[in-house]
Amino acid sequence: MAIKPPPPPWEVLQQVNEMVGSSGLKGEVDKGVRALAQSALTRLDVVSREEFDAQTEILKRTRERVVALEAELETLTRELETLSN
Repeated sequence: MAIKPPPPPWEVLQQVNEMVGSSGLKGEVDKGVRALAQSALTRLDVVSREEFDAQTEILKRTRERVVALEAELETLTRELETLSN
């Protein structure tokens, strides 16, 4: 029997809101759930969008350089094989 993964946080929030209904507790429950979610998110090891974009750009340049070096190696290998024959 496989263990079912937990539902996404927005589904949990929706279910809690449905259980509470339109009572006066809805605002308090909403605040509490949001505070709990914010607390959980701050403990995650995440990077800022700016850092992610910077690393993406570095990876793109690195891939381009690898492709260029592979092409250069291919050319040099062919030249070496031609000279060897």
